[in-house]
Amino acid sequence: PRLRCLVQRLDSDESYEGASEASFKDAGVYDVTPRSNGSTSPENGIRKRRTTLPAPMFSRNNFSVFGIMYIVTWITTRLCVCVCLTPPLRSSQAVAAFAVSAVASQWDRTGKPFNPLLGETYELTREDQGYRLISEQVSHHPPVSAFHAESLVGDFVFHGSIYPKLKFWGKSVEAEPKGTITLELLKHGEVYTWTNPFCCVHNVILGKLWIEQYGTVEILNHSTGDKCVLNFKPCGMFGKELHRVEGYIQDKSKNKLCVIYGKWTECMWSVDPQTYESNKKAEKKADSKKQKSPEEPEGVDGDDADNMPEVLETVAVIPGSTLLWRISSRPQHSAQMYNFTNFAMSLNELEPGMQATLAPTDCRLRPDIRAMENGDMDQASREKARLEEKQRSARKDRSKDEEEWSTRWFQSGTNPYTSSQDWLYKGGYFDRKYSDLPDIY
Repeated sequence: PRLRCLVQRLDSDESYEGASEASFKDAGVYDVTPRSNGSTSPENGIRKRRTTLPAPMFSRNNFSVFGIMYIVTWITTRLCVCVCLTPPLRSSQAVAAFAVSAVASQWDRTGKPFNPLLGETYELTREDQGYRLISEQVSHHPPVSAFHAESLVGDFVFHGSIYPKLKFWGKSVEAEPKGTITLELLKHGEVYTWTNPFCCVHNVILGKLWIEQYGTVEILNHSTGDKCVLNFKPCGMFGKELHRVEGYIQDKSKNKLCVIYGKWTECMWSVDPQTYESNKKAEKKADSKKQKSPEEPEGVDGDDADNMPEVLETVAVIPGSTLLWRISSRPQHSAQMYNFTNFAMSLNELEPGMQATLAPTDCRLRPDIRAMENGDMDQASREKARLEEKQRSARKDRSKDEEEWSTRWFQSGTNPYTSSQDWLYKGGYFDRKYSDLPDIY
């Protein structure tokens, strides 16, 4: 039977330019059918979402160091939740594709974001897609953002916290992801947990910025004991492994059930282990017959930029593979809009009437972000400095009074599936009782 799943299409990104529909002709594709509850008027009042920003991106030539934005990563990526999945293997495949697709939107997103203020929130209600989400900045040092998303019809709960631990390596900045991501498929009694791969931004001092994802991601199905192990490969000396992801799903007895492969910037496929191994052996045999005379790489000066390797080819699809996920294209004007997708461009939209519904801590109401979006960089700089000083002053006042910061919508606790420390949603946000929220703007 073909897989039918509920896909919440929140984001898209740039497809690989060389990909074509013909490259997918040998594969089976899951039947993906979005569900709607029939509503055409979301709670936050937006009927038709914008597809452009009020002003194009300003020049960033005066900036030399750029940070990494993990704080609302899961808001600005696809929220893809499968709710009609049988058997469990197909569920694991879909969740693996979801985990990869979530990091895909980071490609070309190299600009330094505004630092979230302590207590800052963001809500997103999409009745047309059947979910709602709330996120809160629960810690400033270290920066931690907690999020909670849920289906409006009780299909799933998706929650976790994002805490990037940064390391500066001279020419690059590496972000080690902290925090557990948890997906609960309520109708099927399945729970998955994982963490994100490492992320490295190259050329933070000199040269063109580019992002590399690498490391091992383990997605554990706590209900069945199945585990998906994904290896995000570093690009290597000649860049042959740039963007590549390979892994497998195994059962609790460590028997491999399927192999997953592709690129986190393009697409992910699934194939049975025997077919995969046969294909690999054939490739090695063909390569051994070729006359190889690779040139030695030139020496690299320590002060030179780390140039991104050229992307030479798309994913070579193994016959008999099943397409799990394929990235969507960004709009043509994305480069002038901070490399945003259509979805990302709609996130900060503030329509008339929304302000009466949103919490006063919602980041749509931040004056510095609003000024920057409108192209007024001088006003944005002034407001940014004012808000940061206000935050420092509030912290000093709490220190004098020996008061601890109290989070509003999340509380520190233990993840019931991993037994690790986590930030758990306390509930109540959508009751719209905002009288006791801090004045951060």
